[in-house]
Amino acid sequence: MRAAGKALAGLGAGLVGLGVRDLIQREHAVQRNYPVVGHLRYLLEGIRPEIQQYFIERNWDGRPYDRDVRSVIYQRAKGGLGEDPFGTELDVHEIGYEYLVHSMAPVAVPDQPFTALVGGPDCTKPYPMALLNVSAMSFGALSANAVRALNGGAALGGFAHDTGEGGISDHHRAGGGDLVWEIGSGYFGARTADGHFDPAQFTDKAADDQVKCILVKLSQGAKPGVGGLLPGAKVTAEIAQARGVPVGETCVSPAAHSAFTTPVELIEFIARLRELAGGKPVGFKLCVGSRVELLATVKAMVKLGTAPDFIVVDGSEGGTGAAPLEFENSVGLPLTFGLMDVHNALVGAGLRPQVKVGASGKVSTGTDIVKRLIQGADYTNAARAMMMALGCIQAQRCHTNKCPTGITTQSAWRQRALDVDLKTVRVRNFQQTTVAEAMRIMAAMGVADPTRLNPTMLRQNISAARSASYAELHQWLEPGELLADPPHPWATAWAAASPDRFH
Repeated sequence: MRAAGKALAGLGAGLVGLGVRDLIQREHAVQRNYPVVGHLRYLLEGIRPEIQQYFIERNWDGRPYDRDVRSVIYQRAKGGLGEDPFGTELDVHEIGYEYLVHSMAPVAVPDQPFTALVGGPDCTKPYPMALLNVSAMSFGALSANAVRALNGGAALGGFAHDTGEGGISDHHRAGGGDLVWEIGSGYFGARTADGHFDPAQFTDKAADDQVKCILVKLSQGAKPGVGGLLPGAKVTAEIAQARGVPVGETCVSPAAHSAFTTPVELIEFIARLRELAGGKPVGFKLCVGSRVELLATVKAMVKLGTAPDFIVVDGSEGGTGAAPLEFENSVGLPLTFGLMDVHNALVGAGLRPQVKVGASGKVSTGTDIVKRLIQGADYTNAARAMMMALGCIQAQRCHTNKCPTGITTQSAWRQRALDVDLKTVRVRNFQQTTVAEAMRIMAAMGVADPTRLNPTMLRQNISAARSASYAELHQWLEPGELLADPPHPWATAWAAASPDRFH
C-alpha cells in the first residue's frame, strides 16, 4: 500500500510539474490553455497516420487519402520545408485531378521573390504586392494577439496584411506591417454617426504611411450578398474605437453599400477614394456571381476612362467568416471560375494591363499560387492558412469565444496563450517558404517570370483516359475582343450589361 501511495504521489507531483511547465512555455497555445490534458492532442496527432491507414485499408472512407495540407503549413510555419519522403497518395487518374506541366529545360530559381506592382495610370503611389499575403480578417473576429502576430509577420516578411472590414486597430499598427485597409458597407473607421461614408475620417486615416492600399469590399466568399452583425455584447472599447461605433451597441454591416448604387457610381467612388488617399492604389473585392453585373462594372470603367488599380476575387469555397450553411455551400462562383471571368472581362475590354488581380480562396501551398497565376491572378491572399500558421487546429469554436488556441477569441485569458513573438516568426516562415516553393515550381516549369505562365501549363483529367489543358478546356478572350466583336457566349452577357445598373 505504501508503495502504491508513493507511486500515486509521484505521479501527482509529476502532473503538477507538467502543468506548471505547460503554463510557462510559450510554444504551444493549447497546452497553455489546457495544461496536462492538452498533451492528448499531440498524442492523437502522433498516431493519426496509423489510424488513417487503418481506415484506408478497410476502405471505410470510400476514397483515397488526401495528403493533409495542414501538416505542411505547420511544418513550414516552424521553419521546415513541408516535404514528404514518400510518393503521392492522391489518385492521379481521378476525373478532375489537376497537375502542372514541368519542362525538360528547367531554369534557375530567381534570387528574389516575385512581386506584382499594383497601381494603374491614375495611381501615383504604386505598391509592390507579394505573391502571397494575409487575407481579410477583422480585429474582433480575431484576437488582439492574433492580429499583432499577423501584422508582425507581414513586417518581417515584406508582404501585405488586409485589415478586414472591422477598421484599423492599434493591433494592426503594432507590428509596422504594410496594410491593405478594407472598407466594407459599414464604413468602419470612416463612418458618420448614421453609418454612411465619412470622407474626412477616411482622408485622415488613409494618409498613414502604413496604409499602402485601399480595398472596397463588395462581397466575400463565405457569404456573398449578405451583411454582417456583431452583437453589442462583443463590442468592447477597443473594437468600438477601431470601428468608430458606440461601445456595447450592436454593430451592423448592411448587405449593400450606401455610397453607390450603380456600376458607374462604384467606379466614381473608387476614383474619389484614390484622390482622398493621395494617389494610393484603390481596388475592390468580390465573390463573382452574375457575369452581366461583372461586365456592367467593366463597361463603367470603359465609359469613365478610369478603373480600379486592383480587383481581389474571393472564391465561394474561401472565407473564414461565420456564415449560413446555405450561403457557404450554394451561393457564388468557385474561385477558379470567378477568377477566369474577371481576368477575361478585363482582357476583353482592353483593361487588363492596368488592373492587377488578386485571388483568395483556400490558397495554402506553392502549387495553389501557381495554379491561380495561370488562371488569371497576379498574386494571392490567404486567411485560413495564415490562421494555421498561427496555430489554428480547426476546432470550429470561433463563434463561441472559446477558441482553444487564442486566435478567434476576445477572452484575455485564452488569447494570452498565443505568444506574439513566436507566432510572428511562424507567419513569416510560412509565407516565405510557400512563396519559395511556388518559385521553385515555376522554375521547374521553365518559367523565370510569372508573366510567362499560360493556360497550357495546367492540365485536368476529363475522363479515365484523357486529360486536357486549361487552354483547351476554357475560353480565353483576346485583348479588346469584347469592344470589337464579343464571341459567344460572352456576347449575350455583354449586350445585357449596362454601366448604369447592376441588374
